[in-house]
Amino acid sequence: MGQGLWRVVRNQQLQQEGYSEQGYLTREQSRRMAANSISNTSHRKQVQGGIDIYHLLKDLANDELLWQGLCKSTWGHCSIYNKNPPLGFSFRKLYMQLDEGSLTFNANPDEGVNYFMSKGILDDSPKEIAKFIFCTRTLNWKKLRIYLDERRDVLDDLVTLHNFRNQFLPNALREFFRHIHAPEERGEYLETLITKFSHRFCACNPDLMRELGLSPDAVYVLCYSLILLSIDLTSPHVKNKMSKREFIRNTRRAAQNISEDFVGHLYDNIYLIGHVAA
Repeated sequence: MGQGLWRVVRNQQLQQEGYSEQGYLTREQSRRMAANSISNTSHRKQVQGGIDIYHLLKDLANDELLWQGLCKSTWGHCSIYNKNPPLGFSFRKLYMQLDEGSLTFNANPDEGVNYFMSKGILDDSPKEIAKFIFCTRTLNWKKLRIYLDERRDVLDDLVTLHNFRNQFLPNALREFFRHIHAPEERGEYLETLITKFSHRFCACNPDLMRELGLSPDAVYVLCYSLILLSIDLTSPHVKNKMSKREFIRNTRRAAQNISEDFVGHLYDNIYLIGHVAA
């Protein structure tokens, strides 16, 4: 629906400005386009039994409530949502700007964020940028990963937006990596992500941590063990898969004072559900 309305509005703009996707239109070409549009509209009326689909779509394209819903369902948080709208503001125009900014971000993240700020859509604040990223699903995850690696202040605020309360550790880790994609190779950035996740997971589950006797360092070890187990069990290149007994033994050597049953449940989760960072 959003893309269809976008095309209607864009076509209106092109006709008003005398442009086509291929370049400028001559006045004669514009007249022909208008004549064809009238002819096509008449034909549509006949085909639809008298229903004027063109004007129906045109009315929908100018429906501010519809554009507001499209904006907020695609970009869940923008700083401009919580401000008094500027003069000449419309959600239709905002949708076009958000779409343009997302495409810009997916080509160059810094330019994309600067575009949003220049249009007054986002405030120049790590917390606001983090909320925007958390509530948006149109951003390219590879570009987003590069951006977060460079903007650790935004990454910090993004991590705090996650609520892992009462979640089983591997399930929480999957949710985390769905929002903040893991790098393809081990390195400093992966270690940073796991460290931040471990502290956040413990902060969300203080009672569970006391009950199990776990610290952020112990959760960090468990997360690495889960990632390695995920690779072991899902990779076609690993012929001899790690057994549950081996996983329990290796994990309890690295993180002492963890119950055998708890580690066994971790293994079962990966075996049945799959990779934590896929």
